[in-house]
Amino acid sequence: MKTNKNLKSLDQFVEQHYGKVGTPKRDNLEEGYEAFKLGFLIQQARIEKGMTQEELARRCGTNKGYISKIENDVKEVRISTLQRIVELGLGGRLELSIKI
Repeated sequence: MKTNKNLKSLDQFVEQHYGKVGTPKRDNLEEGYEAFKLGFLIQQARIEKGMTQEELARRCGTNKGYISKIENDVKEVRISTLQRIVELGLGGRLELSIKI
């Protein structure tokens, strides 16, 4: 089997295009990824529950547009609102952790 020397791992690609961890450009990428991940997690939980954005919004006291903006990383969400979405809207429990 012939290997392609031009292939790179995702880590190699990110480091080449965004720099090493701790550089400003890389930090911006990482922050954007974390925000996107949160919206994606909410969307996946909603879909697993078989809910529409409108149903989720109604259950947690907001509107469909707001849920859509969170899921699509257009709007940041406050922790108190995130807690309402997870607990009231999805019937789950929000757990946060800080890693040092």
